[in-house]
Amino acid sequence: MGLNVLIAEDDAVSRMILQRAVQKLGHEVLVAEDGGKAWKLYCEASDIDVIISDWMMPEVDGLELCRKVRAEERVDGRGYTYFIFLTALGDREHLLQGLAAGADDYLSKPLDRDELEMRLTSALRVTELHRRLALQNEELEKLNRMLFEQSREDPLTTLGNRLRLREDLEVLRGRAKRYNHSYAVVLCDVDHFKAYNDRYGHLAGDDALQRVAETISACLRRGDTAYRYGGEEFLVVLPEQDARAAAAIAERLRRAVQDLEIPHEANAPQDVVTVSAGVAALSTTGDPDELLKRADAALYAAKKAGRNRVSADGND
Repeated sequence: MGLNVLIAEDDAVSRMILQRAVQKLGHEVLVAEDGGKAWKLYCEASDIDVIISDWMMPEVDGLELCRKVRAEERVDGRGYTYFIFLTALGDREHLLQGLAAGADDYLSKPLDRDELEMRLTSALRVTELHRRLALQNEELEKLNRMLFEQSREDPLTTLGNRLRLREDLEVLRGRAKRYNHSYAVVLCDVDHFKAYNDRYGHLAGDDALQRVAETISACLRRGDTAYRYGGEEFLVVLPEQDARAAAAIAERLRRAVQDLEIPHEANAPQDVVTVSAGVAALSTTGDPDELLKRADAALYAAKKAGRNRVSADGND
């Protein structure tokens, strides 16, 4: 496997000798006659594996070039670039200074081709290792994102769960407090769901909940969000809606669930699955817990009034 090598050398003869030596070893080469042009080539190319740079060059010297490369890797998240100094400055002070700037290795002038081959062999091993680590990190990040999403999703209905609800409500509370935004909630409960499970079994009950969840989601606008609140309860959060608009949406949800015509003999007189809903809109406090309590009280009122209906909180 070949490397993509960028050579930065202001001496034309040395640059030509180095270029031919690297090419004979089977690697691709870009050349620059000073550090400034080398930096430009590095920024334009996304696949530079190795930089072999002279120490003393006009505009941008090798030390500054090395520092800029390392800084760019941190900021831009580029893959690791193996940096080799080509220099006659072999004293201890310069070696330490170069290492501190981020250099990986040195080649002494005049160029020794066997030494060059050894340095590039080491560079190949290091860059391959960094590629594998980068790939593993990418896979790990994907896994973490997937686990993050799964931990906030109800496995049965794929709606958001209580954890996601809590996080989203805190965001909405912050917006309400800072920008005076409003939002309303609709708390839905499947009527006589325990009796449904007793009559048809829990597998049928799970299927009914999935269909109800899909129906609720299909009725929402972009920006509205549905959650499984618990058991047979669902919560819908409606940003920028007042109580009247939220009640209209809740009524649409109620009719859509009834229109599914899922048989439910214990839910007379409809004999199909229905939902009751309680509606509450944001109060002046903007407290999500207080809002949910009001929606729950409105839901209780809907059940008490006969179920399969919508009730709005009296404080709205």
